[in-house]
Amino acid sequence: PIFFVLFPGVDPTLWVEQLGETLGITIANQKFVNISMGQGQEAPAEAMLEKLATEGGWIMLQNLHLMQSWLPVLERKLEVCSEHAHPNFRCYVSAEPPSFSYQRNIPESLLQTCIKVSNEAPSDIKSNIERAWAPFPQERLDACTLPLQFRSCLFGL
Repeated sequence: PIFFVLFPGVDPTLWVEQLGETLGITIANQKFVNISMGQGQEAPAEAMLEKLATEGGWIMLQNLHLMQSWLPVLERKLEVCSEHAHPNFRCYVSAEPPSFSYQRNIPESLLQTCIKVSNEAPSDIKSNIERAWAPFPQERLDACTLPLQFRSCLFGL
């Protein structure tokens, strides 16, 4: 699995979806499944994990920190799936880091089996503004019919 550590202002879901699209792995062809974990999502997550591990595909399990009691089950499922997983199977998970150093959200053994990715938002204002404006290229600004109002809205955001 690939484990994304969540920080405020950072959501890796779009990155994973875009990468999948470039490789032909999409929600439309049922090769990509995105599940936001919460109460009642355990069974669908387990079913899709087993299905995609067998048939090939990507699964994104978001907000695992909300499912602490279910994590040992997930850990065991991943262990079983890895024994017979399709070569195109990928499991992406995300969770917030614990608020305090003495708290433990994710079992250590699960973390040890994962590739961990951390992308913390920049701390200086210039980098934050550049990052916030990156999805709005100059061509998009030039194509807008109300450029002054659009730029004012972007600046306000």
